[in-house]
Amino acid sequence: MATAANKKDPTCEDDCCELDGLDVRTVKKKLIEKYPPKVARKRDKQIVVNRIDPEGRVPTIQSNVRTVPGLISQRGCCYAGCKGVVLGPTRDIINITHGPVGCGFYSWLTRRNQTDPDSSPDGHNFMTYCFTTDMQDEEIIFGGEKKLKQAIQEAYDNFHPKAIAVFATCPVGLIGDDVHSVCREMKKKLGINVFGFSCEGYKGVSQSAGHHIANNGIFTHVVGTDDTVRDGEFKINLLGEYNIGGDAFEIERIFEACGLTLVSTFSGNSSIDQFANAHTADLNLIMCHRSINYVAEMMETKFGLPWIKVNFIGAEATAKSLRKIAQYFGDDGLTQRVEAIIAAELPPVQAAAAEIRPRTEGKRAMLFVGGSRAHHYQELFAELGMKTLSAGYEFAHRDDYEGREVLPAIKVDADSRNIEELEIHPDDTRFNPRKSDAQIAALNGKGFKFADYEGMMPEMAQGALVIDDISQWETERMIALFKPDIFCAGIKEKYAVQKHGIPLKQLHSYDYGGPYAGFTGAVNFYKEIDRMVNSRIWRYLKSPWQQNPELAAKYAFE
Repeated sequence: MATAANKKDPTCEDDCCELDGLDVRTVKKKLIEKYPPKVARKRDKQIVVNRIDPEGRVPTIQSNVRTVPGLISQRGCCYAGCKGVVLGPTRDIINITHGPVGCGFYSWLTRRNQTDPDSSPDGHNFMTYCFTTDMQDEEIIFGGEKKLKQAIQEAYDNFHPKAIAVFATCPVGLIGDDVHSVCREMKKKLGINVFGFSCEGYKGVSQSAGHHIANNGIFTHVVGTDDTVRDGEFKINLLGEYNIGGDAFEIERIFEACGLTLVSTFSGNSSIDQFANAHTADLNLIMCHRSINYVAEMMETKFGLPWIKVNFIGAEATAKSLRKIAQYFGDDGLTQRVEAIIAAELPPVQAAAAEIRPRTEGKRAMLFVGGSRAHHYQELFAELGMKTLSAGYEFAHRDDYEGREVLPAIKVDADSRNIEELEIHPDDTRFNPRKSDAQIAALNGKGFKFADYEGMMPEMAQGALVIDDISQWETERMIALFKPDIFCAGIKEKYAVQKHGIPLKQLHSYDYGGPYAGFTGAVNFYKEIDRMVNSRIWRYLKSPWQQNPELAAKYAFE
């Protein structure tokens, strides 16, 4: 793989690039032709044709830049990334949104994160509660710190939680409420961990900024506060898995069968106690690279805990990740158990794929989802014989597309500087490298990669269209040009897309489905996609005379 210093962008300027029978250059032109020149120049850099040269190099894509006002993109805000994604799925933390009730609605989870409170002694589950200070005009004018203190006290008196987290919204940042001083005061008064996040929605360019702020806050206030070492020979953390539709339950089942001890999950089916002693694990596994890589890197620096990239979306990807974990530990017994689990789990998955694939073979998908989902779910579509025409992220950085090799070449802009970078040093007493230099070198010699993510584009097909922060206009144009068999995005896009007669699968909240992770999840996904792309309901979105030219008629309003 080329280094960032000598990376050269392959292009298709001299080649005839075709995507599903259409010249990709023409498609790209149609996507941006209606924009004003300045907007078109910006979007031109965020829409690229995937071209992988013989050395594995991919084009440069512009990402993690502000959305042009009025384009109506899929993005969320900094607050959504901090509260909604990273902290929200934690069952025994009371999360208080400091702001108007409109912002506080997001405190009532909408992503179908699931949890198992019975697995903890106290049985706490505050996930589905909506806690907000409900700031009114008076607090906006005169300040809301007094009301925040009252809210924290009331939450403590009624629920006696282990910890309380406070999230600042846009009005709070604008009027200058100091949520951190309030949290310190109430922490001293109540004797529990109370900590705050300056995650005003306008910070950063998307919810990605909120992920970074959440990582900083969890690492500063929680990770490393409990040195209790759990029993278990092979202790792991799973980072960037949020238990949408029960994904984490399926992954936990596989880990238990393999003999792996899961210390903590950030943040699906999670507990603050798990966060507190996460540093005692032997290995960090990262699913969603964008949302959680910061805390993984800080844990490695401070505690010597290494991380690797994994993917449990797709049966083959799950098997590959399990083998990678076994290779890291280098234990024959673990390797044998992993192979036995794979041997037992794969046949039913392969049988389901063989039964469904004739009905899905050759169908086309588009994926525009946050996190690593736009990358990972291409694996499942490939297992069904389906083709990914185009994909992109809502809030990715260049390394999510091109791989971490480009990190040294990324320039820090004003928006990125707005997010605090913690200065982390090895802990004086608890820094403990899990592998010696010789062991790391031996693993590297076998092709094992630490702290590495190759990105989405190297695994996409030649000529596929990669679009960062896709707008509603571009979505409509892509559907009109390609008429894909299925479109994957979020709830905001669902009904607009389905009005075109194309099914949309939510990959943020899974609609009412799931789990889709692991082996059982793969079968669930196969059946769901088979049902959606082969349903006859979509043909009824047009009347008979619109489909059949032999009939002539019109609606009364036409």
